[in-house]
Amino acid sequence: MKINGVELRRVAMPLKAPFRTSFGVASSRDVLLIRVVTADAEGWGECVALSEPRYNAEYVEGAADMLRRFLIPALAHAERPHLAGAAFAPFKGHRMAKAGLETAVLDAWLRSSGESLAGYLGAEKSRVPSGVSVGIMETIPELLDTVEGYVAEGYVRIKLKIEPGWDLEPVRAVRERFGDELLLQVDANAAYSLSDAPGLARLDDFGLLLIEQPLADDDLVQHAQLARRLRTPVCLDESIDSAAQAAAAITLGACSIINVKPGRVGGYLEARRIHDLCRAHGVPVWCGGMMETGIGRAANVALAALPGFTLPGDTSGSSRYFATDLTPPFELAEGHLAVPAGPGIGVDPLQEVLSEVTVSTEWITI
Repeated sequence: MKINGVELRRVAMPLKAPFRTSFGVASSRDVLLIRVVTADAEGWGECVALSEPRYNAEYVEGAADMLRRFLIPALAHAERPHLAGAAFAPFKGHRMAKAGLETAVLDAWLRSSGESLAGYLGAEKSRVPSGVSVGIMETIPELLDTVEGYVAEGYVRIKLKIEPGWDLEPVRAVRERFGDELLLQVDANAAYSLSDAPGLARLDDFGLLLIEQPLADDDLVQHAQLARRLRTPVCLDESIDSAAQAAAAITLGACSIINVKPGRVGGYLEARRIHDLCRAHGVPVWCGGMMETGIGRAANVALAALPGFTLPGDTSGSSRYFATDLTPPFELAEGHLAVPAGPGIGVDPLQEVLSEVTVSTEWITI
């Protein structure tokens, strides 16, 4: 497959409502899209880096620079461009930039052969259960109204963002309002320390599916210590950036569940490796989200259809974040999203919407 060139496109996507986590508040999404053009097809990928390096060390402008200076030129020397990971290996880190470009290359390659990304990855399901992430709110009543709306929409699992001072009472309120039958989990985004273990242990009384990334992303040892002090399963997110790191976490007992975000781990092929590793060790996985547009969401849904993804992911419908998505919207049906079956990622951007939200474009010839 000969790649003619790559387009970097920045788009500004306003969020329907501000989304607050322990590391900040977002009211819009600065998205870097990547379009790969070959003689036979074109493919799309979405870099999920945020505007500022708060979730992890990557950020949008840095990802764009990494792509134009190193990763895109590396494709010119790739023997098998559709397996771009080998070409990217000499460059340390920048997994979100790598994932976005790898996805665009895979999309173009699979479109030219007529194969879906879901089929290529080994998906076994035609639809996946959909969960939703609920940000930190100003008040408990506001939180309860928000959760009630998502339950009414049909989401099968609710995830509450938490931080010190916003944890026990929100969880208690949601449990009391919606009962034990609601699948409920919490996500701390590394907001706690091991000294907070007694307080976190109080969450054990609420029958949570898991507590996600309670401690610092670079400390597997303390996560293992915390896991031994909680009945609630510990799930790792930011700590897992590769299959090797997942293996280390499992060996140490730092987690019993893993959130797989393809952008965070360097792409869908590495995400599949983590899936395979976890499945072999009996560790459940689920697909996380980074407020993706329909381009990134389509690929995530394809990944979530693999057999080891046994917990509902953050594969929400398009309307969770955007009034108008870049692709035909993903809509819930009985709490599930359909897995795209078309070639590649199975969706195309709506050109009129794409034009309206585009901030800049840059063409790089290979």
